[in-house]
Amino acid sequence: IIACNNITEHKEAEEKVRYLSFHDSLTGLYNRAFFQEELKRIDTKEKLPISLIMGDTNGLKLVNDAFGHQVGDNLLKKVAKTLKSTCRKEDIISRWGGDEFAIILPETDAKDASRVIKRINEAFNNIEEEIIKPNIALGVATKEDINEDIMEVLTEAENRMYRNKLNRSEDIKNKIISSLQRELWKKDYETKEHIESLEVLALKIGKKLNLTDDEIDKLLLFVRLHDIGKVTIDEEVLNKQGELSKQDRKVIERHPEAGYHIAKAIPDKAYIADLILAHHEWWDGSGYPLGIKGEAIPFLARVLAIIDAYDVMLRGRPYQPKVTKEKALIELKRCAGIQFDPKLVQVFIEMIND
Repeated sequence: IIACNNITEHKEAEEKVRYLSFHDSLTGLYNRAFFQEELKRIDTKEKLPISLIMGDTNGLKLVNDAFGHQVGDNLLKKVAKTLKSTCRKEDIISRWGGDEFAIILPETDAKDASRVIKRINEAFNNIEEEIIKPNIALGVATKEDINEDIMEVLTEAENRMYRNKLNRSEDIKNKIISSLQRELWKKDYETKEHIESLEVLALKIGKKLNLTDDEIDKLLLFVRLHDIGKVTIDEEVLNKQGELSKQDRKVIERHPEAGYHIAKAIPDKAYIADLILAHHEWWDGSGYPLGIKGEAIPFLARVLAIIDAYDVMLRGRPYQPKVTKEKALIELKRCAGIQFDPKLVQVFIEMIND
């Protein structure tokens, strides 16, 4: 009996090693080495036409940077599951590496391959709304002649995938930002109305400070996205009643860095990333996360700190009752030179009293 058990365990161990040598440990799909071996095996006249699909997961870097690699890994698992559910039994689906996937479609012409692409895209579009909805850029190419080099066909599929990704990149990333904003409005006291109030104040102070149109546009975008990093924080911590614990405060204080990474991952938003990182810095250097002070804090971050604090005081927070306009202005004046740029506080008070 002991000998039988040892043989069984040995066989199971061998099977496990064999499985791991052919499969990706994260997604359970075939790995690149297996894909390449299968490509050689299938590259025969009998299997023609052979179509190859390359796919690249959209937004993975943003997810990894802002939410952490565990959330990024879950995104890849969902992509793999969706690909598996839309392809046929005879298709070879593999994780090519990082955020990329590759599929072999034996005995599949270009027309049928296009149908598979359509089916995959529809499956991703039908996924229920999530904070970061799984999405993939695809490219396909078909080998119809035995004399064609299969690796050149794979390269063509890859090139088409990258072109597709480039063409859709801005749209995909804007959808991600919109999704993050909606999620933030759902989970935080920071309402859409608060952002709209800040936009009004930003326009007024922008004119008062004689900012250029470009600077005002930059300030408005910054207003809309300054707290986007809070989307990575648990709702229970964000809306906690009463004083925050030391641990909760540490979690909250990570949001400027998370917001910085989100903005950096989106080319047309990257230019406000440094502002997002600095929007909780204090004039006296006791802010976070960098502890910079005075004029080392970006100018527009100093502006936003004042208008944000003012509007929050008027609206109140879960742990802080709202106050009158007069009391809010007194508080700003008291914190001038400590939390806020004293000259900008003076300009703001003049603007409100005008």
